[in-house]
Amino acid sequence: MITTLTKGPFKADHVGSFLRPERIKQARLQVENGEMTKKQLRAIEDEEISKLVEKQKQIGLKAITDGEFRRAWWHFDFLSELVGVELYEAESGIQFHGVQTKAQGIKVTGKLDFNHHPMIEDYKFLHQAAGKEHVAKFTIPSPNMLFFRGHIEESAYSDTDVFFADLVKTYQKAIQAFYDAGCRYLQLDDTAWAVFFSEKGQEQIASKGFTPQELLKRFTDAINESIAHKPDDMVITMHICRGNFQSTYTASGGYENASKAIFSQLNVDGLFLEFDDERSGGFEPLRHVKRNDLQIVLGLITSKFGDLEDPEAVKKRIAEAAEFVSLDQICLSPQCGFASTEEGNLLTEEQQWDKVKHVISIAEDVWK
Repeated sequence: MITTLTKGPFKADHVGSFLRPERIKQARLQVENGEMTKKQLRAIEDEEISKLVEKQKQIGLKAITDGEFRRAWWHFDFLSELVGVELYEAESGIQFHGVQTKAQGIKVTGKLDFNHHPMIEDYKFLHQAAGKEHVAKFTIPSPNMLFFRGHIEESAYSDTDVFFADLVKTYQKAIQAFYDAGCRYLQLDDTAWAVFFSEKGQEQIASKGFTPQELLKRFTDAINESIAHKPDDMVITMHICRGNFQSTYTASGGYENASKAIFSQLNVDGLFLEFDDERSGGFEPLRHVKRNDLQIVLGLITSKFGDLEDPEAVKKRIAEAAEFVSLDQICLSPQCGFASTEEGNLLTEEQQWDKVKHVISIAEDVWK
């Protein structure tokens, strides 16, 4: 049985977000229109998260999330509540393949810090709901996302070194705060690494005034220094994504250009990796994995569409990956969440749960 593990990542795992129930979507609209208080909305979120937690337990997941039900964005909701960061109405949204997000952004307006963050209370609710037989997993954007997606005002930080130093201190405080609240499984979500995977991304790197090697070092150091003081019994993983909005994406390309940094230099406990289609390249970059305690979570099941993958084809791909890294170090998950933003991907809730069950079923066959 694969359920005997006591800490993540688990052989059958998931990235974290789930499709928002219609009840939450309607309640949010009512709050915007002044027809409902935020306190009433939170009570509805509590009820829907409790239902989601029970559903995850019922189908056999060991890692339990709140589905990011309280968030509009996977990253801006967390980042905008850091001291010195603000959410603002932008001129345009983030451009995905054929579609654009709503026009919001974040900006750094003052000295960064972590203090009285509302997601600590969000985690405490999840922790209690998950109970002692399951592991409450919480997801936050990686520190790189504030640099990559945020507008840093000159009056706040004119020196990039000072910015990253304060960013690391802020994340160290955040990680300790989640630990103190009971969190033992924290995931850093990061789309910034995708700039290394394609020619378009290389242009973005140059536009920020870096060479690829300089930015690779910045990103690697930011992660490693942020998690440097994490307690030994806390698992911290990272999910590397190429974009996920209404079943579309922002980037393509394999891991090769950043593979040494990702697989040999990052000190995370596990990596959730997109491998659901040709945009992600092959498994060859896994040859750079040097640690036998680094868990590699293969995102071979797409969360973007409802059709179920051929289980034998998925098992074959797991075997191919095992040519580069031990099968004992490999896990299986969807390639991303089902709703990185509140809009969600283009599939039904039934299809979503069929996908998660598919992951569990295949994993049980592979790791008997």
